[in-house]
Amino acid sequence: MLDWRTSASPEILKLRAWMLAEIRRFFAEREVLEVETPILDTSSVTDVHIQSFEIGAETNSLQQALFLQTSPEYAMKRMLSADSGAIYQICKAFRREERTQQHNPEFTLLEWYQPGYSMQALMDEVEALIQCLLKTEALPRFSYGQLFQTHLDLDPHGITLNELKSRSAGLLEVTGDNLDATDYLQLLLSQKIEPLLPPHCFVYDYPIAQAALAVVENDSEGNAVAKRFELYCGGMELANGYYELTDAAEQRQRFERDQNRRRALGLPEIPVDEMLLAALDSGLPNCAGVAIGLDRLLMVLAGKSNIEEVLSFLSS
Repeated sequence: MLDWRTSASPEILKLRAWMLAEIRRFFAEREVLEVETPILDTSSVTDVHIQSFEIGAETNSLQQALFLQTSPEYAMKRMLSADSGAIYQICKAFRREERTQQHNPEFTLLEWYQPGYSMQALMDEVEALIQCLLKTEALPRFSYGQLFQTHLDLDPHGITLNELKSRSAGLLEVTGDNLDATDYLQLLLSQKIEPLLPPHCFVYDYPIAQAALAVVENDSEGNAVAKRFELYCGGMELANGYYELTDAAEQRQRFERDQNRRRALGLPEIPVDEMLLAALDSGLPNCAGVAIGLDRLLMVLAGKSNIEEVLSFLSS
């Protein structure tokens, strides 16, 4: 017999509805505009660590490949470049990864952008939202470099790939010749540092190889760092935020580096979003943006350890 029932209990469904209403109230009070953008588009992210679902040209009426969006970031930046002002969106996003206790291929995302905000100012606003929903105290903030120095006695901004391989050999069980410095650092962070983090905290100023769409600047110690942050709650990465890159030429170079890495790894190349690059070229305002996984946030709110317990239905 088919199990047609909802994965989440009626109580969790009500808690989700309350969470969404509180989020909308939070942004309404700050006069941040709610917007919608397409879930299907002809391009997607080129990041080698994020894989998109593709709908082949032969299977749709437009007769060109379409991609389910991994986030609404590119379209929202086009809105910002067209003088939308502060905006937010609650939407479905899709990533072609295995289902785990913390990830479902289809998930609900909250993303917002604040023109004129610094990274620190946006972290303040994220903290205000989390305190509103979770009733937490102030959230501690740690730099990425500080965490690696404290827990592993290594400098993630200056260490070479060979040094990382050597240090990781005694700390991780890894195989494969295609791992780069980012792969090693992410494994060390997830396996050796994240379990030691407080229940709720921010990590900021990431290595420049992990900049993605963030500005690169020098930190107080003179290290070139990516001006981005992540929020951890209940042992999970909950949010990813950037002080946004506005330079179209630099963004194109980053896309090209991604494509080169994809070719080296045997991954399919993804069409570059020329609309985004045109928007950046026309003038994206200085801004900061962040995405929060709402299913994971609901897990924290409900005290659940498996994402299945907070979803209406599983992807099937």
